[in-house]
Amino acid sequence: MLNYSGFSKLSTVSKHSYHISFSSQAFLSFFRIAYSTNMSGDSKNQENAGKKPQETDNAKRLLQQSQFRNWIKADGSSEFPAEANRYHLYVSWACPWAHRTIIARSLKGLEDVISMTVVDWALDRSKGWSINPGRPGCTADDVNHAKLLRELYEASSPGYDGRITVPVLWDKQKKTIVSNESSEILRMFGTQFDALSKTEEQKKLDLYPVNLQKEIDTINEWVFENINRGVYKCAFAKTQEDYDTPAKALFEHLDKAERILSKQRYIAGSQMTEADVRLFTTLLRFDRVYYVLFKCAKKQIVNYPNLWGWVRDMYQKPGIKKTVNMEHIRKHYYTTFKELNPNAIVPIEADISFDEAHGREKLSA
Repeated sequence: MLNYSGFSKLSTVSKHSYHISFSSQAFLSFFRIAYSTNMSGDSKNQENAGKKPQETDNAKRLLQQSQFRNWIKADGSSEFPAEANRYHLYVSWACPWAHRTIIARSLKGLEDVISMTVVDWALDRSKGWSINPGRPGCTADDVNHAKLLRELYEASSPGYDGRITVPVLWDKQKKTIVSNESSEILRMFGTQFDALSKTEEQKKLDLYPVNLQKEIDTINEWVFENINRGVYKCAFAKTQEDYDTPAKALFEHLDKAERILSKQRYIAGSQMTEADVRLFTTLLRFDRVYYVLFKCAKKQIVNYPNLWGWVRDMYQKPGIKKTVNMEHIRKHYYTTFKELNPNAIVPIEADISFDEAHGREKLSA
């Protein structure tokens, strides 16, 4: 869960959320620590989890393992069975990790099966994510009637003092958080709710097909480490050396993705998988946010013919375009990270269109 008050993607820990108030120095220190760990579900176990480089009290707290890592199973083998109208998803349109789960919910036709609340794009680090239905693009919490996302964490674990992150998958029956790990929620939506998908086509859509699982896992690992997380390593580097290494790796792996996508329509082959979803949410934000705010300024995605075509191909998929709220994305990033943008000025928007023809159908043959 990306811990946006301290962006952490931690191994076996949740990776996509935002946390709460601490000093600018602790915030940046946290990032340096987080980069030495792996994020749950995204990387190779926890080989660095026991290491404690320069941990501040706040950073230690943010590096706690996720409290909520339960699984929903279609076969009823877990205490959380796949059932209609039982689960509720809390997300931010702005967060790339939460966006993964929104896309999976849409692609699999689960909007009438799993309800959803969209939090405010404005993140108050002293309080965490808030629920503000008066803000355009945000929705009310008709399940718990919460005003702050923190209320759900405290209801699930009294005295909870960990990270407050999005996404959150809530069990309306047990009145508790099922999971706050985006990669696992994405996987659950993509594989455990087939019987509840709205259409036959959505039911057949397999985002983690057996024959591609090894390839998907490999791609997820290098994309996560060097691209998903790489942009944050660049943004919050404290020295030139800290910046140069991840910046080099970021663009080397964008080049790698460009080469792969010059030969095939999707990142893992001829069909769209969860690996595409996980790469897409970062590249969608790249030119509008990361290129400018996060100092990822060597090249824009529009400068990569195949990556740029692939982004448009993904964006134009039925069910994906409606999950993109660029106003929330831009306002959140440019106003939240005062360390990077002290005056919270939202720059003029890049003159690019995701609706331009992509021509990638020919690669499906």
